[in-house]
Amino acid sequence: MTTTTTVQAPAYGFSDLHGLMPLMTGDEKHGPAATSTLDALWVLYHRVLRVSPGTADAPDRDRFLLSKGHGPMAYYAVLAAKGFLPVDVLPGFGSYDSPLGHHPDRLLVPGAEIGSGSLGHGLPIAVGTALGLRAQGLDGPAVWVLVGDAELDEGSNHEAIAYAGPAGLDRLHVLVIDNSSASHARPGGLAARFEAAGWSTATVDGRDHEALHAAYTAPHPGRPHAVIARVEPKGPFVPPTAAKPRRQP
Repeated sequence: MTTTTTVQAPAYGFSDLHGLMPLMTGDEKHGPAATSTLDALWVLYHRVLRVSPGTADAPDRDRFLLSKGHGPMAYYAVLAAKGFLPVDVLPGFGSYDSPLGHHPDRLLVPGAEIGSGSLGHGLPIAVGTALGLRAQGLDGPAVWVLVGDAELDEGSNHEAIAYAGPAGLDRLHVLVIDNSSASHARPGGLAARFEAAGWSTATVDGRDHEALHAAYTAPHPGRPHAVIARVEPKGPFVPPTAAKPRRQP
């Protein structure tokens, strides 16, 4: 039997994320890894994903898998803004008794589909998830996975990309955050790698919300879809301005 919760999502907007993220303090925050995903995550959860605190266990929900799990502050902030987490757990980030670890734990973080750790596992898991849904006849749920450009250096992703295209997994979507941190050059760029395996692709400014939304919702019948979100190159972490979160009317 499917169980659901009835948490009422608080009315936070994108601007509030810059107040929620500084609530998470401590060492080893991987700040650039977090801030690079902030816009892309917000647009996905706010305008695209069909999942909420009340449907987090529903069979027909969309699935979001965070493979780029290090530096999850933006992910936690978005989950809190959307009502999956109470805001008052954010200050405990990374502490011994906090559910919010330096990598998300699916058993502790409401709304998290997978636990993360070693990079390179999320995309293969997403391929398996899409196959599993297809086998069950569930053709409605979309499967999204967020990876980093450097993470694509992992061989497990080569195999996942090569398989998913010919398999026609058109409910599978990959969001690549490209902050120029990959070790190996990609002839033709990241999109060309997916296209060679039969994927649909879109490359956009990872800070442009309208461009992100258009790329997320572009039709791609019969093919999996990859969105390459380009952001500023990885550099020193500049924390967002610490401001008290305000609720939207």
